[in-house]
Amino acid sequence: MWVDRRTASGGTPHGVTASSLRGQDQIERVSTLELFFDLVFVFTITQLTGLLVHDPDLLHLLRVAVLLAIIFWMYGGYAWLTNAVAADTTARRLVLLGGMAGFLLVSLTVPEAFEGSGLAFGLAYAVVVLVHIGLFSRTQRVRSASDLVRVGLLNVAGAALILVGGAVGGVTQLALWILVPLVWWLVSPYRVVSGGFDIGAVHFVERHGLVLIIAIGESLVELALGLSELELGPSVAAAAVLGLALSACLWWTYFGGDDTLAEQALTAAPRERRGRLAIEAFGHATLGLLLGVIAIAAGLEAGAHDPFHPLDIGHAVAIGGGAALYLVSDAWFRRRLGIGRAGPRAVTAIPALGTVAVGLWAAAAQVATLVLVFAILFALESRAKVIAYRDAGSASGRHRSGTGE
Repeated sequence: MWVDRRTASGGTPHGVTASSLRGQDQIERVSTLELFFDLVFVFTITQLTGLLVHDPDLLHLLRVAVLLAIIFWMYGGYAWLTNAVAADTTARRLVLLGGMAGFLLVSLTVPEAFEGSGLAFGLAYAVVVLVHIGLFSRTQRVRSASDLVRVGLLNVAGAALILVGGAVGGVTQLALWILVPLVWWLVSPYRVVSGGFDIGAVHFVERHGLVLIIAIGESLVELALGLSELELGPSVAAAAVLGLALSACLWWTYFGGDDTLAEQALTAAPRERRGRLAIEAFGHATLGLLLGVIAIAAGLEAGAHDPFHPLDIGHAVAIGGGAALYLVSDAWFRRRLGIGRAGPRAVTAIPALGTVAVGLWAAAAQVATLVLVFAILFALESRAKVIAYRDAGSASGRHRSGTGE
């Protein structure tokens, strides 16, 4: 681990001051064009959520996970791209808008990607990849041109296999589309791109945080749209507030401090190790966070039409399992960056998953129970911080007394 575990108490990494953090890294904030880009990407989240709303079975969950892994790989590619190449000229902005058009077309093909639109998905995805390569070739923040070539070839090869799978369809399509992201996410990062790119930590953390909060907000919109079809009364109002409370819990889990500490940890990490940290924390872990949000949103949307009646097993698992995945992914995020305590969040995934049984009784009851689970987690974490702070103060007082100060 590259960051002192004393960050677990909630402070900056040991020996790192705010001024030194700023000095190590150029401050680069996310542009409005990038935020616009993220809004287009999050439309994909809506489309994937729709797949689980209608068919919450294992096959469709697998398809959603595969599609998200494929699409989020290139979203991450564009996050690395704009981290290295500023969209500050007309030509670059137009090219980036071309990539956005590709993502929009990819999103439109998602609902039928395994039902006849696989080739269209592959062609749109190829546009996304080619635009990415073209604009990334303008960067000066790659230590070796060979690293950039390897990444480009890797992405082109993957896009080609996605095209082949989309054209063939059936079991071959599913097999190829599973293979591609597995190679991308689990093999290549450590052997190809982990040390070759400079990462502006401030921009990188902010960019991934924005897409996560937009996704959480989109899940709340889906719930609101479902409830809007019902007559507003006490029960509908209660369901709406509970949905908002659960979304707030998802927000609090990550944005209650993890984002700030992640920025400090990534900035403090040696530059040659930032790439691997970025892939594990903002690739693997964030992929899990987004899949958790999608599953929860699907369950909430399905339950919104009749919030005080039982959910079917698929949607109940989507809510409870999605929350468990979100917590485990956040624990992994914390562990990889050495921030906060990962254990309590991973353990809390167990009662979160246990709320599935409550969902089989009533959708709103499952959401209320989940909110309670998160609230207990936050209360225990807050108490642990107070105790740690008090113990640290006592130890400091004893030290001063022992030295005669």
